[in-house]
Amino acid sequence: MTAETSAFLQALVAEAETVQQFVDLLKLEQTDLSSGKTNDLPAFAEKKATLAAHLNRFATRRNTALAAQGFDADRAGVEAWCANHSGVQEAVDAWSRIISLAGEARELNRLNGELIRTRMHYNARALEALQGGKTSLDLYGPDGQSKSSGIRRINDAV
Repeated sequence: MTAETSAFLQALVAEAETVQQFVDLLKLEQTDLSSGKTNDLPAFAEKKATLAAHLNRFATRRNTALAAQGFDADRAGVEAWCANHSGVQEAVDAWSRIISLAGEARELNRLNGELIRTRMHYNARALEALQGGKTSLDLYGPDGQSKSSGIRRINDAV
């Protein structure tokens, strides 16, 4: 195995492991979001940013190793490399895993975004109700006494 092949393989395996960590983190985030726990969202965002930075570094290493071997530094280049090096099964498996996990991460991220939007919508409606918005029931005035809002109370009719 050449140094370029070894560098490519190491970058690809590290990238696959990091994508798996990213998917695992998204699953944890989804569990928290589904149960209404939002306190850890900033920590999740920070961890995702760190993993994204690692993924960028591994992709750069992978692309550099591809270019050093005369392949395009993109998805087509990786697929061409794998086709030309079918005997390096670890690289073929790592690339297949990356593609599969990237699809899973994309879907998890989409679902988590929906959960966050739903939570934000719920919070906005609750805040509007608490602040006396259009949809809230304006039952009490600033003095703590009931307000009738133009509707006569039952006591007034008696």
